[in-house]
Amino acid sequence: MPRTDVTQMPFAKLYPLLVQKAEKKGRTREEVDQVTAWLTGYTAEDIARLEQSDTSYGDFFRRAPAMNPNRTLITGRICGLRVEEIEDPLMRDIRYLDKLVDELAKGKAMDQILRK
Repeated sequence: MPRTDVTQMPFAKLYPLLVQKAEKKGRTREEVDQVTAWLTGYTAEDIARLEQSDTSYGDFFRRAPAMNPNRTLITGRICGLRVEEIEDPLMRDIRYLDKLVDELAKGKAMDQILRK
């Protein structure tokens, strides 16, 4: 069975998995929305609306209102790769969100996650 490109997968399918990962560790959907908003510029309302749409995960990032310039401060490993070394800009942005949710799930303080 061929692997599906994550950028082609529905946002409505993947985002709830990020929320679920954080909630399993005692964090909230609101916190996942907050880190997502910080990274992309979407509001919590935008995110909720997009979860009800057929938007792909790739388009979610391509159409982001305002990718945070401080996202380049996000470093470390995600899925065995150093996020800052991922060459494809779209995939790097996707992995930035994965890394932020990982940090959230690991109990890191919000001001540290948001690189303030």
